[in-house]
Amino acid sequence: MTTAQAITLLEQFRSGGVGRDAVLRAFQAAPVADLGFAQIDLHRSLRKNFPEVVYGAGKTPAQVALIVARLLKAEGRALVTRVEASHISALRRRFRGVKAHDAARCATLERRPLKKRPGKIVVLCAGTSDMPVAEEAAITADFMGNTVERIYDVGVAGLHRLLSRLDAVQSANVVIAVAGMEGALPSVVAGLISKPVIAVPTDVGYGASFGGTAALLAMLNSCASGLTVVNINNGFGAGYAASQINALAAGELS
Repeated sequence: MTTAQAITLLEQFRSGGVGRDAVLRAFQAAPVADLGFAQIDLHRSLRKNFPEVVYGAGKTPAQVALIVARLLKAEGRALVTRVEASHISALRRRFRGVKAHDAARCATLERRPLKKRPGKIVVLCAGTSDMPVAEEAAITADFMGNTVERIYDVGVAGLHRLLSRLDAVQSANVVIAVAGMEGALPSVVAGLISKPVIAVPTDVGYGASFGGTAALLAMLNSCASGLTVVNINNGFGAGYAASQINALAAGELS
């Protein structure tokens, strides 16, 4: 149950459309589903306005399928990140309508898509090699009910590529900038626009990039104002945070 659904239920109760017992049952439902190997947070939507998200790496296909089944029963939708082909196969054997987002390494299932809120999130990436992380951010933000525009391969080695799309970037409520190598793209973007920029370092690069640490440190030490940094390769975290920012810009409850 999301905050909006809770408000609707209470308003229906106040108007006489729903009985007291139905309201009590809705709020007394156990907040955790114990699967033995996992404790599913069923009140995540009530606190965060979006269900718990499943991190697929390290979980068996059977575990992922069981977790998703419980989330679908309670929420009607599920997002699974960092999946492998075996996870997708297990999900498709059990559920209809599984969408595999190969580039993003994600899977999504929903009974009914969320209505898109006003405003736009722009996802930039410096190079084509950064696309898996950028796509994880884009799929996350899109699945959470946002309009997402992708602008890829606009790194600082050819700055004119970014400048030619500056109008689109400036029109966003929040921008996600994904880059490996020296990690300069987010600083450049944050210096050009007035909107929040979320920087995502990737592990793309040669030896001295140290698996993305060079890009991470460059972003953390940026002199551009309004720049926030997430962990290396954490496209999901950037997409989630961008969705929260866009929801606030749309006037939704925090």
